Amino acid sequence: MIELPRVSVFRKEHFNAAHRLFNPNWSDEKNQEVFGLCNNPNYHGHNYELIVQITGTINPETGYVIDMKEVSQLIQKEIIQKFDHKNLNLDVPEFAHLNPTAENIALIIYQKLRTTLATNLDLKIRLYETERNFVEFPAH
Repeated sequence: MIELPRVSVFRKEHFNAAHRLFNPNWSDEKNQEVFGLCNNPNYHGHNYELIVQITGTINPETGYVIDMKEVSQLIQKEIIQKFDHKNLNLDVPEFAHLNPTAENIALIIYQKLRTTLATNLDLKIRLYETERNFVEFPAH
């Protein structure tokens, strides 16, 4: 059997959101020590940049791995409409009991998108919290 070449396609989006890093099991002092400015009781915001990578084989009929219009619509529906201009701690149910670190945000984005993609497609999320700080999930 001939192994078909795999190609990655990427879609970049952005959203703005506020959050507070806080562990309710810790004292205010320990939260401040561990999370610093990110522990501001009045929250703080970021201009997140999201890169969604989808990898698969090229469909010989369309020439696509996946229709990028479909990818864009999926990201808008599942992520941007739910996260953009929101307080992640207060407005996004997935973070009601989950600290909204960049790592956890990337994991939630992955979970939301993974359930909607065909199983023959691989998914990777890269999330920039700042120009210098970003995370990837999965990490392989």
